[in-house]
Amino acid sequence: MNKPKLRNHGMRLIRNHVFAALVTGTGFFCSYPAFAEDLVVTSWGGAYTLSQQNAYGASFEEQHQIDITWEEYSGGLLEIRAQVESGDVVWDVVDVFAHDARAGCREGLFEKLPKNFFSSLDNDLLVDRPNECVGPNILWSWAMAYDARDFDGERPAAIDDFFDLERFPGKRALGVYPQANLEIALVADGVEPDAVYSVLATDEGIRRAFSKLSQLKGHLEFWSAGEEPIEMLQSGDVSMAIAYNGRVGAAALDGRDWLVPVWDGQVVEEEWFVIPKGAPRANLARAFLKHAAAPEQQAEQARWITYGPMRKSALALIEEGEPWFHSGKEVLPHLPTTTARLNRSVISDPLFWEENGSELTEQFATWRQNLSQ
Repeated sequence: MNKPKLRNHGMRLIRNHVFAALVTGTGFFCSYPAFAEDLVVTSWGGAYTLSQQNAYGASFEEQHQIDITWEEYSGGLLEIRAQVESGDVVWDVVDVFAHDARAGCREGLFEKLPKNFFSSLDNDLLVDRPNECVGPNILWSWAMAYDARDFDGERPAAIDDFFDLERFPGKRALGVYPQANLEIALVADGVEPDAVYSVLATDEGIRRAFSKLSQLKGHLEFWSAGEEPIEMLQSGDVSMAIAYNGRVGAAALDGRDWLVPVWDGQVVEEEWFVIPKGAPRANLARAFLKHAAAPEQQAEQARWITYGPMRKSALALIEEGEPWFHSGKEVLPHLPTTTARLNRSVISDPLFWEENGSELTEQFATWRQNLSQ
């Protein structure tokens, strides 16, 4: 994916001074140092990073005549914190989960972006930008999916059906985590998606969620890796699963069209781009964040993976361009972020899980143990 390094360093120096002036909005040459050959972008690897290379990276490299080095990490703030505290920052841009986007900005681990840096985002973001440190990336979800081959007549259509063993018999698959499972249970029990966390913040709400999940006792399988629920569905071990929407979409678009998503009650998660404090190529990193936030690039990522763009205008581009997926198939049926789907979605609350995650993880593990008794 990376292009050969340019050899004309004199021209690179001039271009970088001009570029710094454009990024900072000063309109005149600045005394910024020349950028190094590579911008270092750190993400999660696999098909996901490949989608970012295709959607964001290739066009950015071409526009700015630089190379991007893509690195992989396991998430969290430990590595970022170690770099910032040591003063030896080697990453320029990092893909972070919603809770790390908030905690890292509060802790001062990320660069704050200039005011009005993303002025074009006004009224165009599907979720609120939580702070001045982050740039738009993608939305994904925990969603229900089923094997259409298991249902000759009526098919599941709402999250309530996941818990209806009489109308839709068969085993169900859940992740080993409380996240998403508790929220989905409450929506299936009649709680409106936008009221889930106010209910879950009470002892009665927690009992209500576990009680709903317990209706599936004797009919549950659990997974801990993203591909497992797809494998469980394909093997016939379960007829329905709560799974990562990206895995469901990838399998369906790869020929397993018997795999059907149900978006009702899905739990939507955010991922953002950030710049570590003291990043060596901060100006170039800011330009990358602006590039990745453009509707064209946001839409382009959905050409390579079934995660949703954060911008409404990107969804419009996809709709106009269908069939959009790189294989020539329509991708909108596999994206979690259309307006209609978001109206019946829970937007995950990272602050809730930051405050309650440890306790609820212990409760969920105990609940799982009690299922076998």
